[in-house]
Amino acid sequence: MPDRRNQLLDAALAVVADRGMKGLTHRAVDAAARVAEGTTSNYYRSRATLVAAVLERLLELDAALLAEQGPAGPPRSVEELANQLASLVLALAGRHAGLTRARLALSLDKPESVTAGHFRLVGGLEQALAALEVPDAGARARDVADYGDGVLLHLLTVRRDDAPDAAAIASAVRRLLAP
Repeated sequence: MPDRRNQLLDAALAVVADRGMKGLTHRAVDAAARVAEGTTSNYYRSRATLVAAVLERLLELDAALLAEQGPAGPPRSVEELANQLASLVLALAGRHAGLTRARLALSLDKPESVTAGHFRLVGGLEQALAALEVPDAGARARDVADYGDGVLLHLLTVRRDDAPDAAAIASAVRRLLAP
C-alpha cells in the first residue's frame, strides 16, 4: 500500500486534473483519497503547503515516467527520436492523461512550477539533436517541445475523441527536424 502522503498527493493531482486548481481543497482531497475528513489538513496545514507538495509529487512522477518511457540510450537517428517522442506524447495523452491535465492546470496557475521541467526537456532534446548533428539544435529543440505541448493540449481537448496517430506525430517531428 502506498504511504499516506503519496496517497493524498496522488488524490490531489486527480482533483486538479478533474476540477482545476480552484477545486483543490483539503476536503476535496480527503474525498478523492477516501480518507476521513481532516486527514489532508493534518499532513498539509495550509493550501500553500499542499500545493507545494503536489508540485514536488508531480516532478517525482514525471521523473519516473521519463525513466519508464525513455530509451535505453540516446537515439541513433532522427527517425528513432521522432518515434520515441510520438510514443511519449501518446502515453501522456493516454494512460497518463490525468497527470498531463494536472500539469497543465498547475502550469496555468503557477507557470514557474513547470519552468525547470520544460528547460530539462528542451535541454535533453537539444543534446540529442546536437549528437545527431541536426543544425540549429537549440531552436529546433524548442520547436519540437512546443509542437509536443500543442499536440498534447489538442489530444486532451479539441481532439479528445480522435484516435491519436503515432505515425502522424512522428512524421511532423521529422518535418520539424528536416534540413
